[in-house]
Amino acid sequence: MPDFIADMDPHWVWLSVGVLLVAAEIVAPGFFLIWIGAAAIVTGVLAWVLPLSIPVQLGIFAVLAIVALYGGRRWLKANPITTTDPHLNQRGGRLVGEVLTVTRAIEDGRGRAKVGDGEWPVRGPDVAEGAKVRVVSADGGVLVVEAV
Repeated sequence: MPDFIADMDPHWVWLSVGVLLVAAEIVAPGFFLIWIGAAAIVTGVLAWVLPLSIPVQLGIFAVLAIVALYGGRRWLKANPITTTDPHLNQRGGRLVGEVLTVTRAIEDGRGRAKVGDGEWPVRGPDVAEGAKVRVVSADGGVLVVEAV
């Protein structure tokens, strides 16, 4: 262990680790590290205010981390995070209902259609180039279409 860490008061270590874990939640969001970071911060404050030995501090941290994780999980179940845009980050899903122009004839169920300034692969009934099709669903990066 580096000397500067060994020379630190334990409460500063707890507070530093807690702040680092909370900051790591911003970089790697998963709504998990914030609870462990909060437990470390509370442990640091308790170690600062009360004369606690290192084993007692570790026990307090373990209990607080479990309680925080359990409480956070229960709170998230009771208050789920919802979005007003169910197709966020699903570009194919956003195209459902759009009418597109076929740029490469759909033959044997496969072709291409113009979407914005690009082309997407499409799957559907055989139609000629230039025909209009409506997107009915998206299967990965392939749009499923029907003739208009």
